[in-house]
Amino acid sequence: MGLEDDIAFFEQVPTLAALGAQALRVLAIGAETRSLPSGAVLYYAGEVADGAYVVQRGSLLLEPGTFSEGREYTVGPGTLVGELALITDVVSPSTAIAKEPTVVIRLSRNLFRKMLEGYPAAAEKMRDIMAARLQAWTKDLGAVRRKLDK
Repeated sequence: MGLEDDIAFFEQVPTLAALGAQALRVLAIGAETRSLPSGAVLYYAGEVADGAYVVQRGSLLLEPGTFSEGREYTVGPGTLVGELALITDVVSPSTAIAKEPTVVIRLSRNLFRKMLEGYPAAAEKMRDIMAARLQAWTKDLGAVRRKLDK
C-alpha cells in the first residue's frame, strides 16, 4: 500500500480518524508494517508495550494474561490494539496471536508523541476522546457499584 492508502486506512480507525489528515500523514510515514503467519504471536501478556497496532488484514486472537482477567476475543481490520501504550507506559494485559495470515501496522509511542507535539489540535482531540471514555467508564463503574451495594 502507498502512503495515501495508509492515510485513508487510518481515517477508517475511529480513534485515529479524529486526529486529522495531516497528523495521520505523519503516522503513516513513520509506521511499521508487519506480516504475521497464522499462529504467530505478536506480543505476550505481561510485556511492556511501547506502541500500538492497527490490524490491516486478517485477525488477532487476544487471550487474557490470566483466567481472572476476562475472556478471549478476536479483532479484525481497522481495530486499534493497545492504544493506551501510545501515550503512557503499560503492560500488555493479553497475548495477541494471528488467527490467520495477518498484517498489522505498528505505531510507536515515540512517533505518536512527536505527532501530537507537532499537531496541537490533534492532541486536543485525543484528550477529548480519552476524557469522554473516562466519563463513560466512571458512569459504568458507578452503576456497577450501585448494584453491588443493593
